[in-house]
Amino acid sequence: SEGTIRLMTGTFVALAAAGAAGTLARFTLSGIVQRFAGGSFPWGTLAINLTGCFLYGLLLSLAERRMDLDPNIRRIVFVGFMGAFTTFSSLISDTGRLAQEGALLAMGHLIAHNALGIGVFFLGTRLGSL
Repeated sequence: SEGTIRLMTGTFVALAAAGAAGTLARFTLSGIVQRFAGGSFPWGTLAINLTGCFLYGLLLSLAERRMDLDPNIRRIVFVGFMGAFTTFSSLISDTGRLAQEGALLAMGHLIAHNALGIGVFFLGTRLGSL
């Protein structure tokens, strides 16, 4: 229906705007931290990942315990802004959820992401150098 199309269009626009804001926040904060810290270690990336994990945990806790957020607003904040700011926070959030089901499952999740991630990264670099 026309109302559904309008709602979906509004949600897509809001997701895009939140994603742009998250990207700009990541770019800005990472750059500031890296310039301040200096050196070759990616301090800016570390700052983004840690900040993202903290914000994701804080916002999720507030959303679940203190606010009755509309599902579309939650999606815009967590998928749009946080998804563009850092995906590491999503990995940690998923791992925390899995830890409630069992430590082994959570550890397997982390190991899979890291080991497979490094593996496919090097596979991609190899294919890219052919």
